[in-house]
Amino acid sequence: MDSSNIQPTEEFPEDAPLRAQVEKLLHAGLRSEVEPRAYDPEMQQSVLARLQHVLAEEVAKRVEIAGFTLHPYAAEGIEEACETCMYFLSHRQFCALPELQLPVKPDWSCRLWRI
Repeated sequence: MDSSNIQPTEEFPEDAPLRAQVEKLLHAGLRSEVEPRAYDPEMQQSVLARLQHVLAEEVAKRVEIAGFTLHPYAAEGIEEACETCMYFLSHRQFCALPELQLPVKPDWSCRLWRI
């Protein structure tokens, strides 16, 4: 799904600048930790523990550790995109994972993706 034309909802215009900042960082070549994916509980806890030590305003560091990409991640025939993640708030285009709390786009992905 191409979400480049999807605009943030009118209810949350304050998310747009931060979403644009994340997108700009990734387009500029920020190397995020896409792999290893956090499929097992130990890896998930490891990634979450690292995120807990990063300040909210350290956006680039949070994006790097979470392993964000501007496209879905494909694994074993499953496309992992924010829009199919349990933490995605579709009405806001937002990742509600407590350690992230970032505005995202539906076709982005991170290594903390969960069904």
